[in-house]
Amino acid sequence: MSTIDPVELLANALEQLETALPRLDSDPLLRDGAIQRFEFTFELGWKALRRVLLDAHGVVANSPKAALREGLANGLLADEDGWLAMLEDRNLTSHTYREPLAIEVASRLPLHASRLRELLSMLKSTR
Repeated sequence: MSTIDPVELLANALEQLETALPRLDSDPLLRDGAIQRFEFTFELGWKALRRVLLDAHGVVANSPKAALREGLANGLLADEDGWLAMLEDRNLTSHTYREPLAIEVASRLPLHASRLRELLSMLKSTR
């Protein structure tokens, strides 16, 4: 049985998220789908980061916040405020649904996708 590569999973999820971005304003259903794509792309992102932290740096990070903190400390991430804002958006959208919140988070998805793209590039370069 082969091991699933978390970096490739992230790449695939990010591609799906990015295909949804141009259509965010066209329909509330599409917006909500894009938010859900963001949620699972973020999950795959922090889990891929966790794997690199463990494999390349011997650092254990068992939560999203710990992975972000260790990624920043080990020079794998930049823009602490941006990553913490992304984590906050993921937490807000994962646990509740409010239309005004969905509209607000959707407006930040292109920036979040850009940060996730930078993460993916960094993860690929550590191989």
